[in-house]
Amino acid sequence: MAIRRAADVLGGHAPAPESFGYSVKNRLLGRPLVNEQLSEQRLSKPLALGVLSPDGISSSAYGTEEIIIALLPLAGLAAFTLILPMTLVILFVMTLVVLSYREVVMVYIRPGGSYVVARENLGPRVAQVAAVALLIDYIVTVAVQTAGGAAAIVSAFPSLPGTLGLSTKTLLLVISVLAILLMCYGNLRGLKEAGRAFAVPTYLFSGSVLLMIVVGIVREIIGNLHKYNPHALPGHYPIGSGTAGLVSAAMIFTLLRAFANGGASLTGIEAVSDAVGAFRPPEGVNARRVLVAEGLILGVLVAGISWLAHVTHATPRISGAPTVLAQEATVIFGGGVGQVLFYLLQAATALILFTGGNTSFNGFPFLASYVAGDAFLPRWLLKRGHRLVFSNAIVMLTVISIVLIVIRGASVNDLVPLYAIGVFTAFAMAGFGMARYHLRRKEPGWRHRLIINASAGVLTTIVVVIFAVVKFTEGAWIVVVLFVVLVPALIRLNREYAMEAEVLGTITGHQPPPLPTYARRTVLVFVDSFDLATLAGLRYARSLRPTTLRAVHFVIDSARAEVLREQWTQADRGIPLDFIDAPDRRLAQAAADLVTEEVAVPGTHVTVVLPRRSYSPLLGRLLHDRTADKIAAAVSRIPRSAATIIPFDVSSRVELLQQRQAAGLAKTLDPPPGSETGRTDVTAAGQADKVDKARTARKAKERDANGAGGYRRPVPSSGADPIGSITRPGQATVEGRVRSVEIRPVEHNSVLACEIADSTGELTALFYGRTRIPGLACGSRVRFRGSVGIKKGHPFMVNPTYELLGPAEPDTGGESGNGSKGT
Repeated sequence: MAIRRAADVLGGHAPAPESFGYSVKNRLLGRPLVNEQLSEQRLSKPLALGVLSPDGISSSAYGTEEIIIALLPLAGLAAFTLILPMTLVILFVMTLVVLSYREVVMVYIRPGGSYVVARENLGPRVAQVAAVALLIDYIVTVAVQTAGGAAAIVSAFPSLPGTLGLSTKTLLLVISVLAILLMCYGNLRGLKEAGRAFAVPTYLFSGSVLLMIVVGIVREIIGNLHKYNPHALPGHYPIGSGTAGLVSAAMIFTLLRAFANGGASLTGIEAVSDAVGAFRPPEGVNARRVLVAEGLILGVLVAGISWLAHVTHATPRISGAPTVLAQEATVIFGGGVGQVLFYLLQAATALILFTGGNTSFNGFPFLASYVAGDAFLPRWLLKRGHRLVFSNAIVMLTVISIVLIVIRGASVNDLVPLYAIGVFTAFAMAGFGMARYHLRRKEPGWRHRLIINASAGVLTTIVVVIFAVVKFTEGAWIVVVLFVVLVPALIRLNREYAMEAEVLGTITGHQPPPLPTYARRTVLVFVDSFDLATLAGLRYARSLRPTTLRAVHFVIDSARAEVLREQWTQADRGIPLDFIDAPDRRLAQAAADLVTEEVAVPGTHVTVVLPRRSYSPLLGRLLHDRTADKIAAAVSRIPRSAATIIPFDVSSRVELLQQRQAAGLAKTLDPPPGSETGRTDVTAAGQADKVDKARTARKAKERDANGAGGYRRPVPSSGADPIGSITRPGQATVEGRVRSVEIRPVEHNSVLACEIADSTGELTALFYGRTRIPGLACGSRVRFRGSVGIKKGHPFMVNPTYELLGPAEPDTGGESGNGSKGT
């Protein structure tokens, strides 16, 4: 149906006022964005390295520390020697993962990373393992990165907890939660990660740490690099005697725990593969180069920080601050100018960690939308919100990550057991998926690519097993349980969606079955009380022109039923009112039983009309139940029956009544002069009514001029005819923005009706025999040329020549052509 002017649609009434919640949302988040503003910035290689690498590069800030924490209790001071071979093993794994993802980004330019790889090569059900892994990874990333950023701040200002009267752990928790809430707010406002500002922390952190490494190595060479005495540091982790042999079971287990802890350094490498489509062409080649550069930077930083820990004996603290990285910076930079460099490094560390946490607010919603699009997650995760972001997913990520960090604490060491299982599971799925891809395609050079991806899949699977075993009692069991529960749950949800689609009978390319015909159509109006809502339901029921029309009241209170009987008899509506006993007060069951009896008669269809009184959301929930919805749900399960709820807005009428009562009280208390006969009141009321109507008409015109989407209608160019000036048939060229598109059945044909609007009026274009024109969608700008007809004062064109001037969505290429000539 073509969109009419707002004043006509509203029948002269004022537009519905914005709700309080919507007004608050506008103030907090800004005015809503329209679909046309959904654009994507293409990234150059330097900008992409800065924007997409924070999650990966920032993990070097705590990877070394986690290895030392695992080694100290058993290896003692030998931990500072063992950290070097452990770092080499981790760098080997990182190299293999980077090589594996180099193949991913060359093949899959679409976003989605390992989930898309697994879905395309291992099947949608197996891909849910990757989906759960990545979703867990994104959630824990927010917690770990913000906890690390908070630790960097407290490390820079160690006296801050005492100044605020808080313990170090409490302050870390407060900073982390505030940072997560700030990220949530920024992303709900539509914060874009492709800006240059998001690249600054990556380069600042990398440069600061590289400078620290160079200065530290130089000072070590010249022999004036100070070394900590771990035993003299307050609040350090327990330091073992180091007497256990390297081949003992306890030491092997400790080495595995250290390797598992150090695996946290490799998190975030997959971020580039999740955003290949954002690179400038050639996307795959540029993404591969950025991925290699990220791997090199991460490898150098991890190796350098581990070497300095080996030299300085920087020891982790139980409270989480000062960090090992902060201790290294303190002893290397020293005082004076070095103190400035120390604060610069801590600021860069905090910034990159918070920025790395913010990447999850971009990745998690998009991944959730992909999985929901495949019908493995609830479809409400597909909905874009007020500012064109996936608001539901952002809020979900915020709530879960805050709950996680409150329960586990804002400590990187306490969160790492939950971290790397998801990350390495995603690595494994990507490796095995690409190995399957090479086996099926056998493209040139596929054998060595197969070896790389298969090796990465096997090695990262071993890492997952190690993590699950050595970290099981430290919290990894939670992730294992989540995998066991969530993967079958997602598959079950997909099966539910498939069954719903089958029940709904989606028609694809076949002639729809003939509509059933019923010899007897019965309409039942369920009556709770005799009021305006019931009368509205009766009017609707009469409009259905049923064979039989009955009003039914289920008796659960005899006295109330008797009052209703008297009211019904006095009103004499011409419709019988049946009273049916419901001694157990189960109204939904009583309604289902009645409808079942009615449809038992062959050739009968029953429609149940349920008047529902709608109240304000909060007060209505407290003061009233939802009986109509419960009855409708019960009736809808019965074959050859349907339930229709007729809403009656009580809250708006209550407000109107309150306004009238307030106006009447004001007139009584302060009558205007010369109102002896009351005519002055009537005149004033009439004038006020005229003012209200004029204001309503003006608002309606403004609303219409601005368009339904919240943007102004385009002004026609000099080469186009203003639509409002077309009053007679003839040839015309018009431009405008598409306001509505509808498929209309016409006998044995179909018509695509498209209404466009400019700042002067609206015109409808009819394309016979068409059901879709690529690019012609709500919000797109078009130009039509052809013969114009006038029907009821409204101009229309039949099969005009069209040209797309602007897309409704980004990356929709413009096209022009002739409308197909239908009869």
